[in-house]
Amino acid sequence: MSAATTLVEVNRLTKRYGEGLTATTVVDDVSFRIDRGETLGLVGESGSGKSTVARMLLRLIEPTSGSVHFDGVDLLHANHATLCQMRRRMQIVFQDPYAALNPRMRIRKILAEPFEIHGTLQRKEIPAQAAELLRLVGLDGSALERYPHEFSGGQRQRINIARAIALHPELLVLDEPVSALDVSTGAQIINLLRDLQRTHGLTLLFISHSMPLVRYLSTRIAVMQRGRLVETGEAVALCENPREAYTRQLIAATPELVTS
Repeated sequence: MSAATTLVEVNRLTKRYGEGLTATTVVDDVSFRIDRGETLGLVGESGSGKSTVARMLLRLIEPTSGSVHFDGVDLLHANHATLCQMRRRMQIVFQDPYAALNPRMRIRKILAEPFEIHGTLQRKEIPAQAAELLRLVGLDGSALERYPHEFSGGQRQRINIARAIALHPELLVLDEPVSALDVSTGAQIINLLRDLQRTHGLTLLFISHSMPLVRYLSTRIAVMQRGRLVETGEAVALCENPREAYTRQLIAATPELVTS
């Protein structure tokens, strides 16, 4: 793919904790790209390093070595002003929809924060935009005056997604966004994400331990085992003809996805 097509390029990303003989490597020499408009599924069992990769990509934690380029910008050497600008273009949805929301804030305040922090709207414009964000994720404006504990898990995750898309990001990192939800609610969230990707032109990094779920949503798949990338490929081809025994185990370990 050309540089114009590639949005994210990760090269030899490594994360170690500790030093010397006691050092623990949780991500080891991981490289991949994400092209504009596609969904890259990052799949592996718990503890394989998927979430650590996502957090390093967004510079929520610092890598030990390696590089991350977003639209040609070296994120790991970007200054504060540049990184602030780039954060408007890349957002994350976390696994636990309740822990990601401040329980003391009404939803109107939670959705207003991105605009207030980045100064993209005048204060009088924010309430209408917050209501529009709720509409986009299937909730109505009455939710604005309520608190996070008044919603179901699926509704809270919709609110998290609404906040994540508030600034019209190009990249959305989804870190196990449905693993805390029941199957039917999770399927609704997955279909919502597909709709938002289509209507907003989003590029997605979708992280999961479920191979059927990753296959359903992804353009390409990258498989992680014990901190290393062991196999990558087009989603359908990789699932139908996996090279690695570990990939075959992941496919066999999870039931088929129900999406309706």
